[in-house]
Amino acid sequence: MDNSQELLPLVDETGRQVGTATRGECHSGSKLLHPVVHLHVFDTEGRLYLQKRPVWKDIQPGKWDTAVGGHMDPGETVEQALEREAFEEIGLKDFTPEHLCSYIFESDRERELVNAFRAVVTEVPQPSAELDGGRFWTLAEIEAAMGCEVFTPNFEQEFRRLFM
Repeated sequence: MDNSQELLPLVDETGRQVGTATRGECHSGSKLLHPVVHLHVFDTEGRLYLQKRPVWKDIQPGKWDTAVGGHMDPGETVEQALEREAFEEIGLKDFTPEHLCSYIFESDRERELVNAFRAVVTEVPQPSAELDGGRFWTLAEIEAAMGCEVFTPNFEQEFRRLFM
């Protein structure tokens, strides 16, 4: 799936939209700051749901990642993007997000303004065809697999920042 022409908002460090660029431009090493949403989904036992990224993804294919993670659309609020992505990726409709933090993530290919949230759910997420599945992990399982090329670097960095 080639989504390199998808239009993404560009933002300043406060999250205010200042323009647009294509996904391809944002992921080309340009370091154009674009906003994303992350939702860490816990069950009532304290396990964390992770998604498996499909092999066709342009960044970190085949790795385990945050339950919900996606780009915002131009003109969309953080809350709208969070609701849309949660439904598109794991079928989640009824949840109460708690904002954890916003920060800038930078890799050699991109620069993102990450808006991180968490929610506790009683339903089992249903991964869409957009993903290669998902499952709940205990925090001990996650900690044991850190640094072993199982997770995306972004997930590992965010997990350490928020939960360790």
